[in-house]
Amino acid sequence: MNWTISPSNVFQSSPIVPVMVIDDLDDALPMAKALADGGISIFEITLRTPVALEAINLISTAMPDALVGAGTVLNSEQYDAAVNAGAQFIISPGYSESLLKHAKQNKVALIPGVATPSEVMTALEHGYDHLKFFPAEANGGAPALKAICAPLSQVKFCPTGGINPKNVRDYRAISNVMTVGGSWMLPADKIKAKDWQGITELVKEALAI
Repeated sequence: MNWTISPSNVFQSSPIVPVMVIDDLDDALPMAKALADGGISIFEITLRTPVALEAINLISTAMPDALVGAGTVLNSEQYDAAVNAGAQFIISPGYSESLLKHAKQNKVALIPGVATPSEVMTALEHGYDHLKFFPAEANGGAPALKAICAPLSQVKFCPTGGINPKNVRDYRAISNVMTVGGSWMLPADKIKAKDWQGITELVKEALAI
């Protein structure tokens, strides 16, 4: 793959990739800046809301030193839309053959989601060895991922889904895990209250763990 930024660079940029669900475009920059003030400058903005693409464009333009990506990308059309909005990496909850092939032909890295050894093997056949383990807790958590890693040691993972301060150490203890995805430092009540300093403190606590 001839990607501008490699999945390895994405994984190595931070021990935690915050998963951002942005409902109000006015929250996009303050939320991103609160994360950056806490020590994290990589953002996965999920395409779950109507303003997600605008938020990607806004943050990537205003914060050129940050690494801005799109999550919940389900098909080639969404991949292209996210890239056109300024996304520097793409994360999907799973994958399709068409999405894997499409991303290989383009410049922006795709990190596909997997849940089983068979899915990992299929991703490897297509040349993908940096994967999202999702939904992590619902699929057996850290013990399940550790078991998957044993015969597939060449793969690097970013587990996402149910990660929190109580279990993050279990995932980080797995040698194949380079980073984790989570949203616990972005609680809905603090976003609603626009308590950006509170979010910054939660980010600092998360990194300290």
